[in-house]
Parts: sequence; C-alpha cells; structure tokens
Amino acid sequence: MTWQKLNSSFLTFFLLLPLLGPAHAAGDLILDGNLIQGGLIIGTVTPGAEVQIGDRVLRVSPEGRFVLGFGRDAEAEAELNVTYPDGSKEARLLPVKPRTYDVESINGVPQKYVSPPEEVQARIRRENEEIARVRAIDLPEPWFENGFVWPVIGRISGVYGSQRIFNGEPRRPHFGVDIAAPKGTPIAAPADGVISLAEPDLYYSGGTVILDHGHGLTSTFLHMDSISVEVGQKITQGTEIGTLGSTGRSSGPHLDWRMNWFEERIDPQLLAGPMPATN
Repeated sequence: MTWQKLNSSFLTFFLLLPLLGPAHAAGDLILDGNLIQGGLIIGTVTPGAEVQIGDRVLRVSPEGRFVLGFGRDAEAEAELNVTYPDGSKEARLLPVKPRTYDVESINGVPQKYVSPPEEVQARIRRENEEIARVRAIDLPEPWFENGFVWPVIGRISGVYGSQRIFNGEPRRPHFGVDIAAPKGTPIAAPADGVISLAEPDLYYSGGTVILDHGHGLTSTFLHMDSISVEVGQKITQGTEIGTLGSTGRSSGPHLDWRMNWFEERIDPQLLAGPMPATN
C-alpha cells in the first residue's frame, strides 16, 4: 500500500494549525492519508487521548492509532477534536477535497435486479439490515496498520462514486471498484482481518464476504463465484477467501471491492494504489 503523505505546504498549514491554543506540539497528532471525498485517514496521537470527529468518538488503540473516513459526498470541512490525557484540548480543521464522478451506463442486466418485484423486497431489507449491522462493529484490533494490496489483478472496469444507469434507469452511485477477470480467479485478502459475513447468495451482490480490519474499517467482496472462508475466521493479507464470479446483479465476471468506515463509503483505489501491470 502507498499512503499519500499529507506534506504539501498548503495541506500541512491546515492540518497543523490548531483552532484552540497549542497545548501540545504538532507532532502529538499525526494524520496520514487522503483528505478527499472517499478518502481514509490513519492517525497517531498521544496514547490515552480521546479523538472525536462530529458526534463520533473514535476508537484509539493503546499505541495511539485511529482511523477515520470521508464518504462520497463528504462536506468540504471536518473538525477533529482531541482531548489529551492531561485534559488539554486541540482542534484541527480538515479541508476535504471535492471530487467529480463519472456516469456509467450498464445494459443487459436482468430487469429483476433493476426494479425488484414486491415479493423480494422483504428479503432485500433483511439482507441490508444484516450488512449494516456487520459494518457497525467496532473491533479493537488495528489490522489496517499494515496496509492494503489489490485482492485481484485485472482490468479496472468500474470506479468508485460513479452514477450508475442500469438498462437506461438511473440508480444509486457505485461505491466500489470493479476488477474484471475470468470466472474462478482467486480473490486474496487485501489486508489482515476477521471474516464478519460470508453469504453465498445475497439478492443484489450474490456471493458476498465482509472482512473486518478493525476500528470500523471493512472490505466487502461482491459477486463471488465461491467462498472459502467462514464467519469468525482470522485472515492474513494475501489469504484466498474465494473466487471471482458474476452472481447477483452483474453483467459479467468481475470483483466489486468495496470499503467502508462504518456507514461511510471509502474508495479502495486510494488505499491500494495503482493497479499492478498484468502479464
């Protein structure tokens, strides 16, 4: 994984400028990552400090590590507040860079996946509720610390944030990155974690696995042909979790890799870096 260092003079000015009195040296709070819609920040702070963004108090590891993410339509600024172990406080205003998103038209999708019939609505609601429950889990392990790699090497056929049009009908934006490859291609865990969901047949996403990286950060793998892991299984980076397919709402074999920080949708490409060249 290649973390984009926030070391330009412009970003450094805003990141290191306290809104309150500078009770601590700038090095007591370090932010690493992408201050952009869909971006993820890995932070380091004095162990024992409390970190809050908006109404959410963030989990901080015993070593002072924490994570926070910005969704597809995140506002232009976010205020990060820190209370240090000695009771002193610091606030930083984080400028979040806006993005423009592509429009993608996809045809040939079975109509039942574009406008689902009434008899499957209850099923869809149950599946969405289970996915939301799993993504709300806040495990203490900082498995995200060792970085991320691509779970499949292939052609990027769909990008994060794009407005999707299925069979001519506008639908929700795409929240992942699509990687086209042959059916049966092994899917590797992009980082360490624990399996929190493994379902062979969800309505929209077909074979689906969610891998929890700790602190509310998860990877979701959609449209899988087969699943070789089970809930509760500890996974290390590079471990095969199943194979690529075209199950659920899919127009051809590919992996839809999504990342969440709780309910916020994160762009996986910002964490994995450029796609390696294929042979």
